[in-house]
Parts: sequence; C-alpha cells; structure tokens
Amino acid sequence: MRYPESWLRGAPLGEGITCELRMQIISGALKPGETLSENRIAADFGTSRSPVREAMKTLSSEGLIRLERMGAVVIGLGEKEVDELYDVRFLIESFAQQRMAGLDTGPLIVQLGRIIDKMELAAKHMDPIEFAYQDLAFHETIIAEAKHSRIWQLWKSIRQIVMTVMLLTTEEVFSEGEARVAGVIDKHRKLLNGIQTNDPKTIERTVRDYFADSYVTLHDSISPARG
Repeated sequence: MRYPESWLRGAPLGEGITCELRMQIISGALKPGETLSENRIAADFGTSRSPVREAMKTLSSEGLIRLERMGAVVIGLGEKEVDELYDVRFLIESFAQQRMAGLDTGPLIVQLGRIIDKMELAAKHMDPIEFAYQDLAFHETIIAEAKHSRIWQLWKSIRQIVMTVMLLTTEEVFSEGEARVAGVIDKHRKLLNGIQTNDPKTIERTVRDYFADSYVTLHDSISPARG
C-alpha cells in the first residue's frame, strides 16, 4: 500500500518522502535490518539528498530507523513498539475523554456526529482512505477539545505513526466486509455516547473497550506484514 497522494497535497518534498518510507517500514515492505541508502532513495524519488536526509532524521526520531555511518538501518514496529504505541494512545485518549466529564460537550457531540456521518459515507463508497482520514479526525477532535498543551504535544509526537497504522488497519477492516466496517463505526458511536453521559466511569469503560478491540485489529493487520 502506498501513502495516499491526497494526504500529501501541498506538503514539502521531504515530508512526502518521510510518509512514503514510514508506510513501507510499518507495512513491512522494508524489513527490519535492511539498510537504506540516501543516494538510492534520492534516485527513486528524483530528488537531491537534502530532503532524504530530512526524512531520515524524522524517521530516526520516531524510532523506526537507526542512523549509522554507512546508512540507516530499519528497526520497524515490533511487538513491543506496537504495545507501547497503544499504551500511549490509550493514556492520551482516556485522559482527554475523562476531561470532558462535567463540561458542556454539546458542540463536541455535534462535531463528532458529523464525522461519524462522513465515516458512514466513506463506508458506503468503499473508500478506506477517506474512512481512515475521518477516523483520525474523530480522535484528534476529542484530544484537541481537552485543551491541554502537554497532552497535545504528546499526541503530535505519535500522530504520523498513528495515521499510517490507521491506513493499514482500515485496509484490513474493509477487506473483511461491510459488517466489520459497520462494527468500527459502531465503536465510535459508543465513544461518542460515553462522552455524552458526562460520567467518568462510563467514559473510562467505553475507552477501555474501544482500545481492547482496536489493539487486536492492529496486531492482526501489522503482524502478517512483519512476518
């Protein structure tokens, strides 16, 4: 699977290279232990080494590659890294959603409802890329609504990896049929309903249930590629 060009419209060349390499690493097209050559990548993308070097630094900071004197070595997303990614996502979103308890969430509920409508439309048109985009928007909207600068910074540090993982898992979900896609939409409605209760315990339970199921989906989608 290639990174969607529509998601890169107007982005700098270095960011486009980063996104494409990130996709290849997480999908398993580039295997752990493989060496990446700046010259080869620059030739593949028809560019100079400068944006490639920029991409390498970003991927290194994300822990997906290791920079060495003779090139960069792919680390990838192993079992431990997948577990840690979901631990961080759970902590961020659990905190953000429980922060909503006791607040006026009316405008947020309306906004999230509209995003779910867009997910349903993407499902109807069998468009996993748009579905994944709206899925990300749903979660990011909640995190932004928490209005917590440190939590937002933490989210931004994993956002690109989460986005790539969502693309891969959504592709897997769509391959399993309409019922599976409908199930994902239903999970988001449950999160919305949880927030709407304004009850911390209900919110905690719905978030925990959501991530327990999503964790299984992620392992099912990513593990075959790594194997």
